[in-house]
Amino acid sequence: MLTTVQDLGRTGYQALGVSTGGAMDPTALRVANLLVGNPEGAAGLEVTLVGPTLVALSPVLMAITGGALGPSVNGVPVPERRAIALSAGDVVAFGCAPAGARAYIAIAGGIEVPAVMGSRATDLGVAIGGLEGRALRRGDVVPTGTPSAAARRTMRRLEAAGRRVAWWGAAPHLRRARLIDPIVRVMRGPEYDWFSGEADRAFWETSWRITDRSNRMGLRLEGGRVALPAARELVSSPVATGTIQVPPGGEPIILMADRQTVGGYPRIAQVCEVDLAVLAQLTPGARFRMTEISLIDAAQLLLARERDIYDLGNGLAIHHL
Repeated sequence: MLTTVQDLGRTGYQALGVSTGGAMDPTALRVANLLVGNPEGAAGLEVTLVGPTLVALSPVLMAITGGALGPSVNGVPVPERRAIALSAGDVVAFGCAPAGARAYIAIAGGIEVPAVMGSRATDLGVAIGGLEGRALRRGDVVPTGTPSAAARRTMRRLEAAGRRVAWWGAAPHLRRARLIDPIVRVMRGPEYDWFSGEADRAFWETSWRITDRSNRMGLRLEGGRVALPAARELVSSPVATGTIQVPPGGEPIILMADRQTVGGYPRIAQVCEVDLAVLAQLTPGARFRMTEISLIDAAQLLLARERDIYDLGNGLAIHHL
């Protein structure tokens, strides 16, 4: 349906109006890269809802994380969050009953497309990065870089053991975000106090539904109405990934990876960074609720996640010795 080359985005250009972009679920991409011996920010493939069919043109080491989109190699199901050795001619395919919206494919050596403004991330809105600034299509050949020494050792060990799939993988707490009755934690935004008590209650008590008009720029919500008591003007102000804006109609929009850099709608809240992975994995029609979290608690959650990823990297480094 939509497969693009993504890394962790292009930073340092928002003052010029250039979106950061990058993976919708950065944690999943980082974990996939570590599993195949890549730097965390190496470019991989972001697969949306329905996966592609890929053919390995040479032996490679691959890992798939994020949403469970039913991956298989030569028709045999393979697990997510583990390194997988492919031989030339192997066919990687996906099912069509996703548990999650996006999967990430990391290849040892990374995807070697030209960098634009320091990033290989595809920005479909302005057609830069990735493979010619567009989504992948039938017949594309995706170039990959040179695998690290760790990746080469893993491939030799798997071959010697007669295994395709590594016997180790990411720990349970680094797996897919909880998608059943999810609760998304948010902090109050700069214009939170603009909204009345009724709008405030609607924001917190509504079971919000993600509409099919959502994309990598933003998730449009429906199910309730968060209206201002009176029209107010707002000078366009900075926004971030996870900023929740409220347009005049009262149905919030959560800005995501390909968001603009400024916006003119009131910013009622900001999603806790660790919960962006939850939103990235919710499919159109999915529902969730929001609950308030303090900035300090959000920072502590972020630090805990970073410790987990750091520990994974250290553990894999020891394993590859």
